[in-house]
Amino acid sequence: RGLHHLVYEVVDNAIDEAMAGYCDEIEVRIDPDHVIAVRDNGRGVPVDMHRTEKKPALEVVMTSLHAGGKFDKNSYKVSGGLHGVGVSCVNALAEWLKAEVHRDGKIWFQEYNRGVPVAPLTEIGACDPDETGTTVTFTPDPEIFPEIAFSFDTLKSRLRELAFLNAGVRIEIRDERPDREREQTFCYEGGIVEYVRWLNEGRNVVCRQPVYFEAEKDGVQIEIALDYNDGYSENLFTFANGINTTEGGSHLSGFRASLTRTINAYAHKANLLKKVKGLSGEDVREGLTAIVAVKIPEPQFEGQTKTKLGNTEVKGLVEQMMNSRLSEFMEENPREAKKIIQKCLGAAQSREAARRARDLVRRKSALESTNLPGKLADCSSRQPGECELYLVEGDSAGGSAKQGRDRRFQAILPLKGKILNVEKARLDRMLGNEEIKTIIAALGTGIGEIFDPEKLRYHKIIIMTDADVDGSHIRTLILTLLFRKFRELIERGHVFIAEPPLYRVKKGKKEAYCFSEDEKDRQVVEIGGESGTGVYVQRYKGLGEMNPEQLWETTMNPERRTITRVNLADGAEADFVFKTLMGDDVEMRRRFIEENAGTVDLDDLDI
Repeated sequence: RGLHHLVYEVVDNAIDEAMAGYCDEIEVRIDPDHVIAVRDNGRGVPVDMHRTEKKPALEVVMTSLHAGGKFDKNSYKVSGGLHGVGVSCVNALAEWLKAEVHRDGKIWFQEYNRGVPVAPLTEIGACDPDETGTTVTFTPDPEIFPEIAFSFDTLKSRLRELAFLNAGVRIEIRDERPDREREQTFCYEGGIVEYVRWLNEGRNVVCRQPVYFEAEKDGVQIEIALDYNDGYSENLFTFANGINTTEGGSHLSGFRASLTRTINAYAHKANLLKKVKGLSGEDVREGLTAIVAVKIPEPQFEGQTKTKLGNTEVKGLVEQMMNSRLSEFMEENPREAKKIIQKCLGAAQSREAARRARDLVRRKSALESTNLPGKLADCSSRQPGECELYLVEGDSAGGSAKQGRDRRFQAILPLKGKILNVEKARLDRMLGNEEIKTIIAALGTGIGEIFDPEKLRYHKIIIMTDADVDGSHIRTLILTLLFRKFRELIERGHVFIAEPPLYRVKKGKKEAYCFSEDEKDRQVVEIGGESGTGVYVQRYKGLGEMNPEQLWETTMNPERRTITRVNLADGAEADFVFKTLMGDDVEMRRRFIEENAGTVDLDDLDI
């Protein structure tokens, strides 16, 4: 995450120029040998002498904290960036960095070594006076980042997001590494309206086109786009000055409060709430896709990572705008307003059915955390911070895991077969699925409107499935459940995937467990010599093939195992993938498979 954040910081400077109206083209290039280049056609970083620092402004920006123009309201009305420390931190964390500035008909250049200028700022040529902009090229310092591997897809997701948020700005990413050459360009004249369309691709939508509002008051610019689809999940993303505020904040609070109040007010006025007393916040957000983007002169973020907006005045401004503009839209578009209300009523009726189902299974003690499911082999510790829950594929592997585990802190929940695909099911249907009920009961958090992450009984939820196609499918079904209904557990870092070995290589008393084809080939040579004579190679296709001691030593022993934490780097991209792979649109899934089949390593598949 930190590695890619270096790129984002440099790109954010170009985005600041775009938000100020001076830049409409940004190019990001991944070169061989871990080199990143970011070019924009903004005004170019100033190169004249800084009044107080007595050195060129470019050098001050590149080497000093809090030196950026974003602290001067005359330079940027609004900006992102990491509180003005961004590009200087990138410079400090880079093995080398080169800055080239086109400005006032001249080309300027300066190079840095781990944040220190190699030579003074130099004029290296002339250019057309209309040709302006900045190019920053760098490579991360291997002493700080021992493993440097830039992901085209990770960078692509963030750049697409920025293109949606900055209508008309053309952002291109190119990968020029050998055997990885590819490029993609993003430019959305419709801005966040196109963002909502993209998020709803493959789903049946309620409105003819996304509802869009914009307003500016007290220096705060507000943009909102929304639509409803026939799915059961809420896809609501909030941004402040281009920063994805994943923990929400005042703009999210204002939007949610107003949405619930306004839809209820219209429904009561239109006499559409005959079967229910009122619609809850959960009801009006089922199937909602929305983008809330604000731009603020002086944003206040909670925490250095800027995941939550703290400006209290923004809540009221968003509420006022939504109250008036959404009410106006519903009055002027009664047919679409009625469809929205019907969608919300369906959610309310499902919620009531789910409540009855919860009450029923509670009476049967299946959802109460004090009455855990019988198939769960619980641990003895009652400290959630040290407890682990293994969700294990099959009774056979579950039996081995129960015998091989450390009973003090490891709990085992065997799952029979493939659980329900929750991408296609409402909560009331989910609660009729036995395997999902046992997972909910084991976690202890509750689900839906009673979900409380603080009640989680195990701070490590480890998915352990077979290393074959069925195992991958079961893992994906579990991840779909966790992403759609327990997303905060992923965001808090509680979800992991176990990495069992693929092979056991043995000759005499020597043996090794291998987690990849390459590792297996190396061990065959190491144990059996160049020709690998007399080496026994066992391919594990199922966890049940390992005895309890082997499963403990390879997959469950905290001192030796490898587990992979599931991170949510891009909620919109994750939603798109789950929707594509697990949803109803077969054509979308076929396209996805065709486009990505070439990236699959056949050695990883059980075929």
